[in-house]
Amino acid sequence: MGKMTLVVIDSFGIGAMDDCEKYVPSDCQAHTYKHIREKKQDKLQIPFMYGLGLGTLVDGNPAPTNAYGYSKLAHHGADTYLGHQEIAGSCPKKSNKRLMIDIHSTIKEALEESGYDVKYPLKNCPVLLVNGAVVVADNLESAVGNIINVTADFNKMPFAEVKELGKVVRKHIDTTRVIAFGGPNTSIEHILACVKEKNEGQWGVDTPKASVYGEGYEVFHMGYGVDIDNQFPMIAAKHGVKVYRLGKTADVIHGAGPEAPIVNTTHLLEKVTQAYTQEQGDAAFLINIQETDLAGHSEDVDWYCDLLNETDKWLEGFASIMRRDDILIIMADHGNDPTIGHSNHSREYVPIMIVGEKVKAANIGLRESMADVGATFSDFFGIPKTAEGISFLSEIMD
Repeated sequence: MGKMTLVVIDSFGIGAMDDCEKYVPSDCQAHTYKHIREKKQDKLQIPFMYGLGLGTLVDGNPAPTNAYGYSKLAHHGADTYLGHQEIAGSCPKKSNKRLMIDIHSTIKEALEESGYDVKYPLKNCPVLLVNGAVVVADNLESAVGNIINVTADFNKMPFAEVKELGKVVRKHIDTTRVIAFGGPNTSIEHILACVKEKNEGQWGVDTPKASVYGEGYEVFHMGYGVDIDNQFPMIAAKHGVKVYRLGKTADVIHGAGPEAPIVNTTHLLEKVTQAYTQEQGDAAFLINIQETDLAGHSEDVDWYCDLLNETDKWLEGFASIMRRDDILIIMADHGNDPTIGHSNHSREYVPIMIVGEKVKAANIGLRESMADVGATFSDFFGIPKTAEGISFLSEIMD
């Protein structure tokens, strides 16, 4: 077998999906990669990925000597957690859009029944303050109504307890996701000071301004209707296949085996190289580069460009240390175009670029679901199929 590696460049979309109008009409102008390239011109230097298929997919260049294609998002919307459940081999069930203005009393009652002290800290505002340490509010970074955030000051409540609080919230609502997270370098007072109404009736914490991210930041994602047991990592765990989850995959993909939820891109890529070179057996490596998504949320084209340049250079070096039987898949999970006037994810097609000594020149075309990637991982390791997805292993191997 060998090693099989997945690198997800979070939010690196290549153009709005045809169905964007019925989800978020403003996404119909999105093209994360192309717009960054247009803004940065000569400063964006990603020749390795461009030659692996980006140039073919976006500019109609001649086909590369490796395998490539692109994929739709089968899940509803454009979500990192749900996208990774799909990539892992199961497409989540349809959830419902909810805002705190409609469900705050339900959440408050459920938390109080579980023994928490719950207050309304701001006048005429539906956000909740729990045990003087955690704010439960709308997520302002994803599509309206998709996510409820549980934002904590770790100086007031440790992460393990924040996760348990988040599970109570998750149990009583049917939104796409509940995210429990926080950090030690903020305060509950500062978190509350960053509460704002982004859209009418949508009240949440402006997370980038709340000083939550950075050293000591931890996060736990809880999805709705996710078939975890029939995703590649869980199937692999049951059949003795070692799976590394590095970067944001440690937070958003469920599984066993080594994990390292590293946010900083430089540190993450160093960790991947170290783990890869030290691993002597067959293994899977699932990697998510999160900072590109954070740059999209921040609408920071310069930061996004720098991260892409760093990633491309690393990918070229990584490919050079791969062994004969190894395969590398590079893709994204959705878009997050920093140039279109909003800071939310954008519903875009995602590129798929596949590299390896035994990988032949092949166009795997437009995939109906990113679950095809999880199915291909299971096929590579000879373990049972994922809940969903069609393997493209036979299409890419000599």
